[in-house]
Amino acid sequence: MDIPITLLGLIEHYSPTGKEQEAVSWLVSRMKELGFTQAYSDEAGNAVGKMGTGEQQIVFLGHIDTVSGNIEVHLEGDDLYGRGSVDAKGPLAAFVDAVSEIGVRPGWEIIVIGAVDEEGDSKGARHIVEQYHPQYAIIGEPSQWQRMTLGYKGTAWAKIEFHQNITHTASSQESICEAAFEAWRRLQSWSIEFNDEKNRQFDQVTPTLREFHSFEDGFQEHAELRIGVRLPVGFSPEEWYQQLHQIINHNANVYSEITRIGYPISAYRAEKNNPLVRSFLQAIRGQGGEPSFALKTGTADMNIVAPHWKCPILAYGPGDSNLDHTPNEHLSLQEYHLAVEVLKQVLINLTTG
Repeated sequence: MDIPITLLGLIEHYSPTGKEQEAVSWLVSRMKELGFTQAYSDEAGNAVGKMGTGEQQIVFLGHIDTVSGNIEVHLEGDDLYGRGSVDAKGPLAAFVDAVSEIGVRPGWEIIVIGAVDEEGDSKGARHIVEQYHPQYAIIGEPSQWQRMTLGYKGTAWAKIEFHQNITHTASSQESICEAAFEAWRRLQSWSIEFNDEKNRQFDQVTPTLREFHSFEDGFQEHAELRIGVRLPVGFSPEEWYQQLHQIINHNANVYSEITRIGYPISAYRAEKNNPLVRSFLQAIRGQGGEPSFALKTGTADMNIVAPHWKCPILAYGPGDSNLDHTPNEHLSLQEYHLAVEVLKQVLINLTTG
């Protein structure tokens, strides 16, 4: 089976977050070659292709950046290996190929965006959120070709610093490291209690300890934790930070300070009783598939754009998300072609009549 040019070209242009320019330039050229009405790189560095000039919009929002760790691009049987083949150049390439094959649809402007920085602070998605007002939106993330993803958890990050005056090691006072780990233990205990009887991970608060540092300066001892958390629908990042303060500020003998890191993102879950979902159901069944739905425990650009666009939205794309970020990342070419056919039929469904 021949490797689709759009898919191969995107994967061959290694583009970890912050180094997307060459891949963006290649994709813009590819979209021009495929006959997009417009193709360019916007002010944030996103690759943007537009098909048609109608008043109604459909936005296909993928991302062109990947995590670090280049993987030699090669084919093993039906599987194409390479960084981003699954997350998420496979879905983005499928968007481009589907839109180019369907072409201009009267009354519609179909927009494909290869956003930068999705694996970072989502600079690309934040840039475009006020620029477009789509009737429908599809986010490019691997779901396997028969599944639609309707929701992603929220996320928030914090650096927690602990300080106290140094005492002799023979003192009965707990060390700053002990104080920091005791704070982490309390946070874990609170999470276990909160999650009690919540069987789905999508509904749970799930904190993770990502970094720990400690040092002394001759007068004080210091410890620092870097904590991330995944948040369910209905539990905002602001509520999380308030809860974190209550848990951490427990020991009067230890000075603690919480610093927020990056952009907190609320969880989002889309509705499924709408024309977009029905179009996907029909299109997947038309290719012989059995459609299903997924809720993901990660976070995606859907969380950022959906609350602003307030239109039917879901995430879709070929690939097994269990391979995201792994050294074994690869995509089935058969699955890729099936996803393109599904997307083509969805476009026809949505833009007819």
